[in-house]
Amino acid sequence: MSRWADINPSRRLAIIAALMAVFALVRNLPAQAKPGEPTDPKARKTFAGAADWEKHGNKSAAIDDYRKANKQDDGHCPECLIRAYSLAVEIGDYKDAESIARDLLPLAQSDKERAGIHFRIAAALEREGTENKKDKFFLDSCDEYKIALSLNPELAEALYGLGESLSYLHQGDAARAEFAAFLKRAALDSPLRERAARYVQRPELARARMAPPFSLTTIDGRHISMDGLAGKVVLIDFWATWCGPCREALPHVRDIARKFQGQPFVVLSVSLDDDDAKWKDFVNKNEMTWLQYRDGKWTGPIATRFDVKAIPATFSIDADGVLEDQHVGDADIEGRLKKMISHAVEVQNNTQAPSIAPSVSSSGGSGASGIVN
Repeated sequence: MSRWADINPSRRLAIIAALMAVFALVRNLPAQAKPGEPTDPKARKTFAGAADWEKHGNKSAAIDDYRKANKQDDGHCPECLIRAYSLAVEIGDYKDAESIARDLLPLAQSDKERAGIHFRIAAALEREGTENKKDKFFLDSCDEYKIALSLNPELAEALYGLGESLSYLHQGDAARAEFAAFLKRAALDSPLRERAARYVQRPELARARMAPPFSLTTIDGRHISMDGLAGKVVLIDFWATWCGPCREALPHVRDIARKFQGQPFVVLSVSLDDDDAKWKDFVNKNEMTWLQYRDGKWTGPIATRFDVKAIPATFSIDADGVLEDQHVGDADIEGRLKKMISHAVEVQNNTQAPSIAPSVSSSGGSGASGIVN
């Protein structure tokens, strides 16, 4: 074999040029596709662009590019469509979400996958119904939930969704039956069990503007959940130590917590601080003795569920769990809270008759979370 020094100079230049061309080609290739991602080079480039749009918060552009990447991949990119669906739900474009989910159906390779897709279609239709207030969407969503269950009887969340759609159709007894079936089939640690138990007792609540379910552990180790606070008026305050207006509102929050202490009322402050030590120090120094929880940044699970975009953001929730957002600086908030608390007391007094059979307590429960978008 000839040494490099023995090779003709012109030949060496040709070899170097060839190697440089290969290196350039490798450098410009998109990363190798993961399972479910597009394999076509153009589609992979578009997919990477969509991911970049998503990273920078332009969800509409990301949806368009994810769908474009799927088309460039001859409609063989489930990951493109799954990401597009999730983003469409996040921005509230449920009609687009439904369309995207239907595009997924030909890519399903098993009944279980098909069931999951029909569940996505049903969920999008249900949300279209709540926006457009048309029974047709709820009727169609019921059909899709039933198809999902026929393909995968273990998909308990479809029973829950079916119960919700039936409630919107004012079919209370049928809705109650689906929520009861969900409780029998769902895992014991299902985040929706607590709310489903409430809906069995009062299926009409499923069509109210309910506060999103959640569970958390407070700064002092107490485990609470949204549905576990049933029967109490709840004031949730999103804030952060670095937020000037939040610090200005703090005395008002403290006054409200003290004024209604001992009544069926709870204040929960949810911090968006990412510095745990700084948050705890601030809470202690400012005698914030009511319920405290650190969610961590804007993408925290609780802030995300309440769609918090700016702070301070305050939400008042009645004893049934129905959501009404307010700003803590609102001069009328104490008056409204007083009326809500008085109603909660009245309801408690009217439901204190002794009972032998177990029932869903107005203040019981152990944790909940919302359906995944």
